[in-house]
Amino acid sequence: MRAPESIPGLRVVASPATLDGLALPNGVTALRLAPDDLLVIGKAMLALGGEPAIVEMDAGFVGWWLTIEELTDHVLPHVDWPLPAARPALAQGLVAGVPAKIWLTDDRALLVCAVAYAHELAERLA
Repeated sequence: MRAPESIPGLRVVASPATLDGLALPNGVTALRLAPDDLLVIGKAMLALGGEPAIVEMDAGFVGWWLTIEELTDHVLPHVDWPLPAARPALAQGLVAGVPAKIWLTDDRALLVCAVAYAHELAERLA
């Protein structure tokens, strides 16, 4: 497995209704980590319309953009839980025993983990 890439983004913590109403620009990936927690990957300016929110830069994640074939061959053998069938979707759980997230689209996937676990995950997927 190649080395992971840094995934800087904006972390937005706000009410679920506020996050549901965000208009995100094209070219960004938004990972809904929890009902009130969003990680926006890519260059984005967000207009929250005066709603209370915490918006901070977050450099705590790394990831691997994978083809569907790479996902199937290298990652899925280490996943013991079902992936969602609908796309796009975010799945979260243990990958090779390491807490991780998988952003799934029709043609690629993003495997994400905390920087602190990146070496361990890469080693286990090698």
